[in-house]
Amino acid sequence: MGHTMRSSLRRIGCGGGGSAVGSRHFRGRFLLAALVTSAAVAVFVAFGRPFGDTTWSGDHYIIPSSRSTYDSHFSADFPTSPPTREFVSISNSSVSTANVVLPPVLAPSPSRNGVLDDAEMDDGSPDLKETPLWKEVANTTDANVPPFLVEPHSSPLENSAATNVHSDGPELRMPPLQVQVTGPLTSTDQQLVYAKGEISRAPIVFDDPELYAPLFLNVSVFKRSYELMENILKVYIYQDGSKPIFHRPQLKGIYASEGWFMKLMEENKSFIVKDPNKAHLFYLPYSAHRLEQALYVPNSHNIQPLLIFLRNYVNMISVKYPFWNRTRGADHFLVACHDWGPYTTKWHHELLANTIKALCNADVSEGIFIRGKDVSLPETSIRNPRRPLRNIGGKPASQRTILAFYAGQMHGRVRPILLQYWKGRNDDMKIYGLLPKGVARKMSYAEHMKSSKFCICPMGYEVNSPRIVEAIYYECVPVIIADNFVLPFEEVLDWSAFSVIVAEKDIVNLKDILLKIPQRQYATMQMNVKKLQKHFLWHSKPVKYDIFYMILHSIWFNRLNHIQTEQ
Repeated sequence: MGHTMRSSLRRIGCGGGGSAVGSRHFRGRFLLAALVTSAAVAVFVAFGRPFGDTTWSGDHYIIPSSRSTYDSHFSADFPTSPPTREFVSISNSSVSTANVVLPPVLAPSPSRNGVLDDAEMDDGSPDLKETPLWKEVANTTDANVPPFLVEPHSSPLENSAATNVHSDGPELRMPPLQVQVTGPLTSTDQQLVYAKGEISRAPIVFDDPELYAPLFLNVSVFKRSYELMENILKVYIYQDGSKPIFHRPQLKGIYASEGWFMKLMEENKSFIVKDPNKAHLFYLPYSAHRLEQALYVPNSHNIQPLLIFLRNYVNMISVKYPFWNRTRGADHFLVACHDWGPYTTKWHHELLANTIKALCNADVSEGIFIRGKDVSLPETSIRNPRRPLRNIGGKPASQRTILAFYAGQMHGRVRPILLQYWKGRNDDMKIYGLLPKGVARKMSYAEHMKSSKFCICPMGYEVNSPRIVEAIYYECVPVIIADNFVLPFEEVLDWSAFSVIVAEKDIVNLKDILLKIPQRQYATMQMNVKKLQKHFLWHSKPVKYDIFYMILHSIWFNRLNHIQTEQ
């Protein structure tokens, strides 16, 4: 090495003249410069590779740091002197090591995590939460974003604000951005403008054999909109993203709606296009439940890795393709039934404010779900994916001897109040916590719903509950107690025709409210529930007007209402 360095010095004219002391001094300075350069190269090799790709490493899912290269909306400082952990990231078969800052965590809080929240008591059904795909993942964070923590759930009777997942970062309750298509209208934009005009001039529908008019706010508008959706709508599904978070639907449990929609959407041949230039809508095909399974560290109560992952994915989509940036995400949609689905969008401004979010947790009080733009996704509990319609049906109105029924876990602010006022107080009101084994031996959970006039559907930790759809399946009039809940398909359905909405403050008057409904009116409502069933059923191959098409229609309908045509 010394010979090579001397040769190099002679070639550049530094090795022949001058004193011996000067020559040694120069050679020392040159050697120091070479060492510094070598160190710089080593650092570049270690850290200069792209960040943000998520890769597999054996049984572990690696969560690389994105280093916030293109999203500075939510930058903030971490608490002083946070702990660090050595983190190994694998990308393209190269390994590098970096120190990643870990945020503090809070005390434990429960998470539903896919169990059958409302029906696990039915005939002793087991907990259907799947075993995690891997046992532990690195709890990594970006250096420039605050920790996103899950607050412990306090006493069930305390104010609901204590049960919300929230951020220590900036307040993110914001209206939609004023999105406007840049440049001249494309052919797909023109088709949407045409459809919007046609719906406004919808011909009046009389006695349609496939649609029962009393269920709808305006059956003529719905029918015309649905026809135009069938004839016009084209959807592009991004192929980016690896399983299991992407492209692997989960068809079992209480979060199955997001999985069933993903499965049927990706199998669809009528709406899907391979050329994104022909698409009116763009689907982000990930599962919020799979995201939680993959990246959430059990008992850490820190969902920041989920936010970082989803933000980086959207940033990648916006860099790789031109479609996101054309509308700033307004023609993109996601479908998420897990309770944390809304919160995981918080660290991407445009995803949060512009994208159409089909969410089971459709709570307008939290400033994430935007009524009229976002879609309330029905939460459906599926025990057997091969037989999703098992046990559908119930007794006619004249044979329903129980006035009202509820049985389920005691979580959230509403259910304990329901039990406080009505458990064991009245023979007509069968109100329980978990269904007692002695009672269940005589009449199962499902049989109680099939034999009751009204099925009480109180919110749990969040506003959504699969019990609403269960009541529809068992032809029981649902009584919904969840302030701030946007009901599924409210864009087109008239929920007053087949359900009772009770304010949380009126739980004390629940029996009086139900008894004031005349028997003739109740019989009409119960018949309407039976007519409504077809719009909430999953089929292995979608059937016209079923739940898959209803979800897709709501996404289409809300996109039409928000398309901007001004240039």
